[in-house]
Amino acid sequence: MSGKIPVGVLGATGAVGQKFVTLLEDHPWFELIELAASDRSAGKSYKEAVTWRQYKPIPESLRQKTVKPCEPALDCRVVFSGLDASVAGEAEENFARGGYIVVSNSRNHRMDDDVPLLIPEVNPEHLELIKVQRARRGWSGAIVTNPNCSTIGLVMALAPIDRAFGVKRLIVTTMQALSGAGYPGPSAIDMLGNVIPQIGGTEEEKIETEPRKIMGAFDRDHIRFADFVISAHTNRVFVEDGHMECVSVELEKKPTPDEVATVLAEFKSLPQELKLPFAPARPVIVTDEHDRPQPRLDRGAGNGMSAVVGRIRECPVFDIRFVVLSHNTIRGAAGAAILNAELMKTQGFLG
Repeated sequence: MSGKIPVGVLGATGAVGQKFVTLLEDHPWFELIELAASDRSAGKSYKEAVTWRQYKPIPESLRQKTVKPCEPALDCRVVFSGLDASVAGEAEENFARGGYIVVSNSRNHRMDDDVPLLIPEVNPEHLELIKVQRARRGWSGAIVTNPNCSTIGLVMALAPIDRAFGVKRLIVTTMQALSGAGYPGPSAIDMLGNVIPQIGGTEEEKIETEPRKIMGAFDRDHIRFADFVISAHTNRVFVEDGHMECVSVELEKKPTPDEVATVLAEFKSLPQELKLPFAPARPVIVTDEHDRPQPRLDRGAGNGMSAVVGRIRECPVFDIRFVVLSHNTIRGAAGAAILNAELMKTQGFLG
């Protein structure tokens, strides 16, 4: 073994699990040594168990590795969870109860009042909830979650604006990529030449509630939710990767578009100061081109970890409107969880 921290992936054969596998290959701090999945995959080699859908091939070191059941008997203490929500809740609790650090992309525990819902550039202080969680639940492990894939891009733009000018309320309309639905997702017949103006049963609710927890204040043993209001409209569009969001926001102060652009372009936080491996040098990239951002051109910004904001202009109904784009399976899923774990390491929560 190297000096790296050994880690595992739960749900390793699924779409998010595969993205974890590709992103963790050659990570400078973490070494992926355990793969776990459903009973139908357990006992098989990873090559046999997975229907591989990534552009990069399966890492050679993992092709013949035996997939294990999703039970807290893995030879590592840190696990990244790409489990489906239908099984993630109980499984993640079992691992945390067994002493594992669960860094989860699943939605099940995001809104638990003692579970951090983390974007490292925005609310690193919320990691203190781990101490509350362990005391309340009697765990030696912990669960930390990253937000919904659209929430992340929205909040990366919204948080610096709120700190500078004060957010009162906003309307956001999403155009979400097919990969956000997992594989195989909607059929080509459903999507070709079409837009589906509804995603799941709770997608709009997540976007309307998660930002208020993330941007809320940590108060000793709980989060005081931010008091702004969000109205969300969610749409599935015929794009492979990259969630785009059109946002109109009312603010306490009344900045010019140029002042908003400056605040966003200058935004940096703790991950950039610490130079975490997955932290982009510029978490928010501002473009002044009239027709950007675009998923095909901009989703890879910052190795898929930056949010790209464009078309910042005055809003005739509220104050400011803009478009934000983020990579939904990297910054919005596996990459977000890996960055969370990197921050946790520097703050002593993986020891």
